[in-house]
Amino acid sequence: MSSSDDFNEDPAIRLAALERSSEAVVIVDSRRHVRYFNEAAESVWGVARSEVLGRNVDSLGLGELKAPGHAPRTPCEAACNRNSEVEIGRKDGSHIRATMSVSHMQFGCEGCTIAFVRDITREVERREEMALLTAISDRTSRAVVVTDHHQNIVYSNAAFTALFGYSSEEAKGRDASELLTGRYTDQAAQENVKAWSRDDNGGEREILLYDKNGDEIWVQAEVKALRNPRGQIRHGFAMLTDISESKQLRSLQQLTLAALADEVEIAEIADRLCRQVETIAPDVVSSLLHIDSAGLIHPLGGPSLPADYSQALDGVAIGPEVGSCGSSAYYGTPVLAIDIDTDPRWQPFKARPLAIGLRACWSSPIKSKDGRVIGTFAFYFRESRAPSRWHQRIIEACVDLGALAIERKESSAQIARLAYHDMLTGLPNRARLRDLIAEATEACAADQHVALAFLDVDNFKDVNDTLGHSAGDEFLVEFATRLRDQVQPGDMLGRLGGDEFVVVMPNRDAAAAGRIAERLSEALTMPLRIGTRQVPMSASIGISLYPDNATDLDTLIRQADTAMYQAKRAGRSTYRFFSAEMNGLAEERMAYTAALRRAVAQDGLELRYQPQISTADGAIHGVEALARWCDPLLGEISPSKFIPLAEDCGLIEQIALWSIRAACRQMLLWRNQGLDIPCISVNLSPINFQNANLPSVVADSLAEHGLPPDVLMLEVTEGVVENERSGALATMNVLRALGVGLSLDDFGTGYSSLSRLAQLPIRELKIDRGFMRDIETNASTLAIVTTVVRVGQSLRLTVIAEGVETEGQLALLTELGCDVVQGFLYAPALRPCELEHWLLDYTAQRASALARRLGRAAAP
Repeated sequence: MSSSDDFNEDPAIRLAALERSSEAVVIVDSRRHVRYFNEAAESVWGVARSEVLGRNVDSLGLGELKAPGHAPRTPCEAACNRNSEVEIGRKDGSHIRATMSVSHMQFGCEGCTIAFVRDITREVERREEMALLTAISDRTSRAVVVTDHHQNIVYSNAAFTALFGYSSEEAKGRDASELLTGRYTDQAAQENVKAWSRDDNGGEREILLYDKNGDEIWVQAEVKALRNPRGQIRHGFAMLTDISESKQLRSLQQLTLAALADEVEIAEIADRLCRQVETIAPDVVSSLLHIDSAGLIHPLGGPSLPADYSQALDGVAIGPEVGSCGSSAYYGTPVLAIDIDTDPRWQPFKARPLAIGLRACWSSPIKSKDGRVIGTFAFYFRESRAPSRWHQRIIEACVDLGALAIERKESSAQIARLAYHDMLTGLPNRARLRDLIAEATEACAADQHVALAFLDVDNFKDVNDTLGHSAGDEFLVEFATRLRDQVQPGDMLGRLGGDEFVVVMPNRDAAAAGRIAERLSEALTMPLRIGTRQVPMSASIGISLYPDNATDLDTLIRQADTAMYQAKRAGRSTYRFFSAEMNGLAEERMAYTAALRRAVAQDGLELRYQPQISTADGAIHGVEALARWCDPLLGEISPSKFIPLAEDCGLIEQIALWSIRAACRQMLLWRNQGLDIPCISVNLSPINFQNANLPSVVADSLAEHGLPPDVLMLEVTEGVVENERSGALATMNVLRALGVGLSLDDFGTGYSSLSRLAQLPIRELKIDRGFMRDIETNASTLAIVTTVVRVGQSLRLTVIAEGVETEGQLALLTELGCDVVQGFLYAPALRPCELEHWLLDYTAQRASALARRLGRAAAP
């Protein structure tokens, strides 16, 4: 029988089977000629079988396909396959990837080779795509998890392994909830995550998970469903971001710093801190202890500990065998008692913690800046265990915050011990006042003054005689409270004794002292209700000035006392300066007040405009409108003089409303001229915001001039929110709803709490010009400015620095991230025509500078 007969043996069966194969089949004889080429092979190579049969197999690019050099010696050898992955060139020049399985067979006396070839081009592409996606996923710092519709993990990336400790092989096939959740995982949060994995929109929330070692990890979970090409939801996709550290710092730091800023008592701060710790670490019971200078323990916070437990610790001396806390304070290092019952340091004290189910305790010392141990922060556990990584991160933050709180407490206590205070009013008494006056005069610069106001309660003897001494004490307490509310930062109020009070005012000249005296008198005008009686309240005030009137302490006080009696002779409820010359200054003030009233009534004020520049690109951010007064007789009067005068005589609200209308009118003129000024800022008084009609006045002015609300920025000082009952915040919210911008001016000079600042509907935060003077040389000033910038950034506010005069100040502010600056470095407050010329020059300078930079960049 010929070899041809061998190949055609049972042709119907063999050919039918080979022809119907989904794989390409190529049969090569011992001479390397192609003897068979099925339909699938035609598709793979893109060539008709008639072009291939009888030709050398090399024409198919299968040069490595060789017939056996000998006949198979065994059936096993005859059936042996060789599998490989090959690249095949098609007739049209394209290439595909394929798997080739090779078998050697014997047909009669002749051996042959059969190749089964399958096109895997798409599989290779998908494999390479998956490898690329895996490589990309493994490079992200966020853990990625994909689950099937049973919540079983089908994929996890390298970040998942790093975060939770499970390799992709360990995680694959495991139920995600069972693998990652634990005892304190919020069940509602867990159900939300599961629901989102079946939802196209998905969701995002914080959730407590657990790693392979059982340690807690707070994550931000972003979860959604994934659909297959047929639109069916087959997988859930989750990205998990470790927020443990940021969460602890955010919650613990914000809580503690806000409490300190609000001057909350130390015990309350400690309790709040411990409660927050137990919220983010539910498996601990925490406590904060203070260690005094004698080495005695004093509990500050431990809201989850029984009261008698804390009381039993009070006054106990630290030592090497005084539990975890006493030992930690003694040695100045962290102390861990994994098992309180057997730890030798706990033996004298273990009964109490064991009785309430506490089995382990880890305590860390709190140290002051000079290295002294001033407290301890402790974690108690209800099981014998060591702290986790999560606990360690929390304790690091708590130790720092505890040090801050305790040092504040010690500082306050030290001040209280050193100072002498009046028992009734809490004010500095006569002895302390003498020190304060001496300190103020010693620190007074050559060109400055210290003003001393001596106040005597009018008709106080009548109160004592008619209502009794208890009523008299109540009267004096309220009198002191009203004075305290009016005293400015840096000034000092004290009680000499009886019904005599003193206000020490460093760096105040006669005019400033007179304004303060008027404000003090005004604050006392409201009668005080004692029982059923309305008791009138007023004071006679005498003022002396250092060094003009006297250079020694006793003379200065005596002259203020003399001036006070002059005020009483003048009818009480008024003030007098010691000398006739100073009384002349008061008369001058009256003349200025009359002139200012005329200027306001006759449109005698004008607005000038100071440009505000963006630090990012030098673009014009806007301009600030500043009121100026030039009187025909008195000449140019400084705003520092006429603005306080306007506040005192009740003209400030009228001036502010005039400023809004004038600014809107000027903005319209500039827009008609084609000048691009994005925004104009107008200063308002806190009094304006107590007027509920302010929003309608602003809206009318904008409408009258056809201006959008976002071109107007209203500036107000921190004093606008000092009185929570004034309605100012409601007015601000209405203005913000109109689209008008609000800017908090001179921030950093008042005492606004951070919590209150966050509630204000403001868009800008302005740093007072006073900080610019020594920002380049004074570390404290730089720290304050840095803090203001950071506060603005955290609240997403535009931060503007006023009073910038040097390139050094500009460079420093830019580095800190301050958004906008204004000051003499760029331009003073300018008249409208001057500003227009300045804008043209400034724009030309910017264009020229840009051209130079582009030229340098293009140069070879």
